[in-house]
Amino acid sequence: MSGLKQTALGMVAFFILLMVVFWFEPTRTTQLGFDGVGMQVTDTVERMEDRAAGNVPPPALPLTKSGDLSVNAYKNVQVLGHLSTGEFVGMMNSITAWVSPQQGCAYCHVDGDLASDALYTKVVSRRMLQMTMHINEDLKSHVKETGVTCWTCHRGEPVPRYIWHEEAPQDVLAASLGYNAEQNRFNGDNGTSLPRTAFEQFLLGDTSIRVQTNTALPGENHSSIKQTEWTYSLMMHFSRSLGVNCTYCHNSRAWENWSESPATRATAWHGIRMVRHLNNEWLAPLTDVFPPNRLGPNGDGPKLNCATCHQGAYKPLMGKSMLPDFPPLARAMPQPPRTAPAAPAPASPAAGGP
Repeated sequence: MSGLKQTALGMVAFFILLMVVFWFEPTRTTQLGFDGVGMQVTDTVERMEDRAAGNVPPPALPLTKSGDLSVNAYKNVQVLGHLSTGEFVGMMNSITAWVSPQQGCAYCHVDGDLASDALYTKVVSRRMLQMTMHINEDLKSHVKETGVTCWTCHRGEPVPRYIWHEEAPQDVLAASLGYNAEQNRFNGDNGTSLPRTAFEQFLLGDTSIRVQTNTALPGENHSSIKQTEWTYSLMMHFSRSLGVNCTYCHNSRAWENWSESPATRATAWHGIRMVRHLNNEWLAPLTDVFPPNRLGPNGDGPKLNCATCHQGAYKPLMGKSMLPDFPPLARAMPQPPRTAPAAPAPASPAAGGP
């Protein structure tokens, strides 16, 4: 009997070994700070390879300086009028490839009347073009010199994959079963069941994110469990959006201590305020421009969060900058006045003129 037991145990151990060999996912760990403080990022090789493959910028179309100023060559050019027609056409072709490769130019332009502003998509795209220049020129505290382009968010889709709307109030039937505090159901933005209204609190409103007190109890500590859940929901969104863990921005020895945190924590601090600024000052004013099918359940327009640009990478496009190939997006330029076309010269008497 003992021999049968030994054989059975040997077979079990053999199969466990096989499972370990075939199911093991090789990982890679990057140290971010001093040894022993838990400041490191660990990820599987497979996820890292998928992330790198999904963050490759498209080939750059050439911008050729040729022709007249676009403000004179075309009608109703309000943002890129300082470019030559060659540069202007190159930018338009690039934006089409980044935003509407399937729909083509007709996604924003009226067929046969390219100057028309009848389509809401043209009005929005013009404002988004200005917003891109504003980010690259004035918000370097977060985007540094890498910057962003239309591709950073759109990735070949007319509507960026990662946007959000305000949560609708809990319906009467659900409320009769108890208030769910906008949680306890799957939250796709962070992969948890934590509050779904964290974006409204922190990326639209200016609610204090910090909930960890600096003093031992008793003391002035007004942070509730609900506030902590909001903060934790936002932190999980950061982690999921950037493909990192908490120690990418925090020192696990002292989570609240800024002096012992990596520089990425300051970059993230500026990023929160950048997203809040863009949502309130650039996207919210466009709410009335969007048709009803583009609005949320509360009638609000689409808004940004960290995933909109990062899309699973610690830096959008793994830190690759597209601005060297598209310098017109680096900053806003004064627009030249449109020059009226010259009047035709009068015909000479020899040619039969007056």
